[in-house]
Amino acid sequence: MANIGDVNDTEFQTSVLDSETPVLVDFWAEWCVPCHMVSPVVEEIGQEKGQDLKVAKLNIDENPDATRTYGVMSIPSLILFKAGKEVARVTGARPKDAILRDLEPHLA
Repeated sequence: MANIGDVNDTEFQTSVLDSETPVLVDFWAEWCVPCHMVSPVVEEIGQEKGQDLKVAKLNIDENPDATRTYGVMSIPSLILFKAGKEVARVTGARPKDAILRDLEPHLA
């Protein structure tokens, strides 16, 4: 699986924005129940997409800069970055097929 793991404000630029591979960032918090429901789905997507996609998790409570920069107002928020830019966003607990429907056009 192409999984970066946890990412923070300090390494966001190098790990996410400078990545040659698209990166799906899961903005979450420990207290967020829907976040815990979506997390295994996100990891599964990362495993299935292999080398075409990296997956990273960003705890919004510990990393306010990236959270504020990308206007994350509700969680879970999944943001797909490609070539340093946000290309897709999925907010809320959604089923896997709904998440993939929003991401697929950007992973070709």
